[in-house]
Amino acid sequence: MSTFTFAPATRETAKARIALQGPGGSGKTKTALRMAEGLAQGGQIGLVDTERGSALKYAPVPGRPDIESHTFAHLPMAFCSPENLIAAVKAAEEARLAALIIDSWSHFWAGRGGLLARVEEEGKKISGGKFSAWDPVNKLEQDMLDALLGFPGHVIVTMRTKNDYELTNGKVKKLGVKTVQREGAEYEVDVVIDMIEGTGTVTKTRYTALDGACVHHPGEDFAEAILEQLGQGVDPVQVIVDELVADGLAYDRALELYGQANSRRLLGADLLHPKTGEPAKLGDVIKEYGQAVKPVTTGVTPPSGQAGEQAGEGECSGPPAHSLSDAEASASAVVKAPPEQDHAPEPVRAPQMRMMHACFAKVGLGHKDSRAQRLRVTSLIIGREISSANKLTKDEAQTLLDTLTNFGDRENGPADFAAMVDGLASQPA
Repeated sequence: MSTFTFAPATRETAKARIALQGPGGSGKTKTALRMAEGLAQGGQIGLVDTERGSALKYAPVPGRPDIESHTFAHLPMAFCSPENLIAAVKAAEEARLAALIIDSWSHFWAGRGGLLARVEEEGKKISGGKFSAWDPVNKLEQDMLDALLGFPGHVIVTMRTKNDYELTNGKVKKLGVKTVQREGAEYEVDVVIDMIEGTGTVTKTRYTALDGACVHHPGEDFAEAILEQLGQGVDPVQVIVDELVADGLAYDRALELYGQANSRRLLGADLLHPKTGEPAKLGDVIKEYGQAVKPVTTGVTPPSGQAGEQAGEGECSGPPAHSLSDAEASASAVVKAPPEQDHAPEPVRAPQMRMMHACFAKVGLGHKDSRAQRLRVTSLIIGREISSANKLTKDEAQTLLDTLTNFGDRENGPADFAAMVDGLASQPA
């Protein structure tokens, strides 16, 4: 009999899953690129183009920096099979893209090579026709969704819409707009934005702050609002690092942490090394800390492969086990590590981002339309202008939180806070 265990629920820092839907010419591709720039925050953007290269109209023009454009990696795709989308997502992951756009997702349903075409094709091969063909096609679709939604970066898909009509008593009645995709596809994403002539309206979201929002030409500002919602959770990479550097780390626990990171596709996650502050990969850091606390049972290096077997199917085994002297040196290095060198300030942490919204609400700035005021207040408190809360350092975020908490706990918190802000604004630069 299986044993199940409930654990405390946390909302980890997630990546955006956004759908833009609308008729042709409504601004889906342009909006997707603008929002991807905000989500990627300087990282590379990739676009799978099923629209005969239409996205290239937004690419840079050589020698003409005056023409508005967007920088992105382009992948044209004429045959929109689920296997091709899975391969494209894998390529995007290997290229370490920060944001991936599928333009348009509708073609993987109703386009050449799409799921509907696959049903027709499979129905000719098996008895039962189309009805029986749906079973293998549904499995293919699930594989495609698993790949797309499991992509470690942000994902934006566009979907075409068309008018839906009904013939009743000889009269044509317009029922509304129908999305060119499997019914219920919107449930696979976190935010659905309906596009009409460049204006986007949120028609489905898991984030209350975005519910019903209507924005003309959504772009980086709207992406920032989504990032704020995504940041109100626990950073899974930081959780693992915090446990690695805590006193009493055991080798078995290091193996478990490696397995967790592997299952969540976090082994290649970028971070600053906890000791040196140098850029590193999470998988390498886990191996380093794991090897430092690995029990030493013999002074002889095990034969090749044996260390991996002892480590539990190779998880966190890394290179073959070191000799006794190497292990002692490694342990000594942990205890006697040199003082940390100066390095770039540590960026704001996800738990701090989570607390900010609640603290701002206590001083009257929690509304979704108060973002500009929040940024102005933040800039005044920390002493430098910022365009996004994500650009705060860890220390600046703590200063902001301490200030907000101080005023939020007062009886006349919002009024006292506003007076304090006015005082800061009136000070000479």
